[in-house]
Amino acid sequence: MKVTRTSQATGITREVELDITDEQIMKYEEGVLIQNAFPNLTPSEREFLMTGITEDEWKDIFGGFDEDNV
Repeated sequence: MKVTRTSQATGITREVELDITDEQIMKYEEGVLIQNAFPNLTPSEREFLMTGITEDEWKDIFGGFDEDNV
């Protein structure tokens, strides 16, 4: 599914293809924790879904994206 988000960090709007379903989106919107609603996504993909910040932006702004500590 193509997901469009505007980065909360830069204001740039991007579209990313994510392996998610309408059912997962509904669960997330109903309050299920993002890691439980989208267990198949990487932490950086979940970050994009929440904030619109891509992994590359994260690295540029914060110096790295440590998926083991997200």
